[in-house]
Amino acid sequence: MQRRTFLQSSAAALGISSSALAATEMPTVTLGKSGLKVSKFCLGGYHMAVQGEENGVRIIHRAIDLGVTFLDSAHKYHDGRSDEVYGKALTEGRRHKVILMSKAHFRDRDAAMRQLEETLKRMKTDYLDLWQCHEVSKHEEVDKIFGPNGSLEAFVKAKKEGKVRHIGFTGHHDFTVHQRLLDGFDGWETVQYPVNLIDPHYLSFINNFLPNARKKGLGLIAMKSNAIGNITKNRIASIPECLRFTLSHNIDALVSGVQTVQELDENVLTVKTFQKMSPKEITSLLDRTKQGPTGSKVETYKKPEAGARHRLHHDGESA
Repeated sequence: MQRRTFLQSSAAALGISSSALAATEMPTVTLGKSGLKVSKFCLGGYHMAVQGEENGVRIIHRAIDLGVTFLDSAHKYHDGRSDEVYGKALTEGRRHKVILMSKAHFRDRDAAMRQLEETLKRMKTDYLDLWQCHEVSKHEEVDKIFGPNGSLEAFVKAKKEGKVRHIGFTGHHDFTVHQRLLDGFDGWETVQYPVNLIDPHYLSFINNFLPNARKKGLGLIAMKSNAIGNITKNRIASIPECLRFTLSHNIDALVSGVQTVQELDENVLTVKTFQKMSPKEITSLLDRTKQGPTGSKVETYKKPEAGARHRLHHDGESA
């Protein structure tokens, strides 16, 4: 994905120095029943390997300096290279300053365990703070996860053995799939899903899933605040509107990807200076956005409407 031009008013434009931004307190939250204390901003893992290892390490170090304690990755991102960048970056005591998350996308027990062992080796750590079942999209996958020798067994086993501290699941295709995962196992502690100002208009996770996950006490991790760039690309809304809308909902943390230190600073500035939208603002914004393009043509990762011909986007792809 081509990284969007970010905030209309950057830290420099507001007269905030690099050191002052770092000194400004980062909001922190408790990630649901996991009990993990994390920064409201979570550094997206896919982008850590987009522009090379050195750039990724620089971003991670700056993020920690800015108070970012929650770091995202996944086994499938660049065939494990994102995990490797974290392994290079989290030296000199930095590993113990952060909550480190990665994910496994295989649905059977043994393959998922192999992915975990590879991730631990690449990240140069003995354990993950959070391990998530990655991008569950179809009901057939849920059947495999919960079935004999399914990957759920790997998640339970890894937690029991101390290789991971907490477990969860992710996805952005169909909220009914998320609901089955939520209903089928009480041991999940976190969930990651899309929260943006187009979502309420089609197969809405916000309206149909978020309240149920909150009732069960899961830590709520939002992603796709700009629908992988498609909201701004279609001129539906601005970046500040996208971020404020997502942060104004009942979430714990927002995963957002950056490709440069400057983009990181701008993201973090948004979180550190955030003011919640009023219900009136949210209603007005949704009234406006429903007039433009909606559905899977914008949220290309969601289950397509009948007759739709565009290609489904999968997590970890560049576009």
